[in-house]
Amino acid sequence: MGRSFANLHIKSSHFDKTIEALKALSEGSGGKSSNSNQAVSDDAQSEQTQETVMYISSNESWISVLHDYFVWGTVKKAGKALSRLIEEPVMTVGFINDEIFELSIFEKGDLQAERIFCHPLVRDEYGLQEQRLQDYLRVALDIREEAFDDFIRLTSPAQAVDKLSELVGMSLWSDFEWLPYEEELKDRSKKYEFA
Repeated sequence: MGRSFANLHIKSSHFDKTIEALKALSEGSGGKSSNSNQAVSDDAQSEQTQETVMYISSNESWISVLHDYFVWGTVKKAGKALSRLIEEPVMTVGFINDEIFELSIFEKGDLQAERIFCHPLVRDEYGLQEQRLQDYLRVALDIREEAFDDFIRLTSPAQAVDKLSELVGMSLWSDFEWLPYEEELKDRSKKYEFA
């Protein structure tokens, strides 16, 4: 088994509004801890039964969120629910076993763009298909067309994560479970607790 991680990013410079939306998500719209064995509900009506801990960091364009509930699959559910609560695009990333890098963009509760980076044999083995075309993805990520063309052609998941990290100006190599072991990740993230 290889490396796996999942995280969520909001394209926003409105940090306080984003924190309020994350609080609302944790209070009644999902964002459950993996320890509670409950999934984020698609209708954003589930109830929070325990304190939610998120680690949040930001740069001039993006607000990044780590949560123990985020794994490949569940991070998309959280991104969809969060995109209903804010006006900005929400990007989710899931990386599994060094074989698959799934990039999704949500807005207003709808999946707007998705790209799965993997070897063609892995794509066939898992039956992976993107849900949307790439035009929206380039605009939402605010990437020059030439750079985007080079990025979108990648099939190596690790290379795609590295390239996208470079293009958006933040490291996507991060996961809630890595916090105790990676000082740099811990230093750039602030802990938020929502009751």
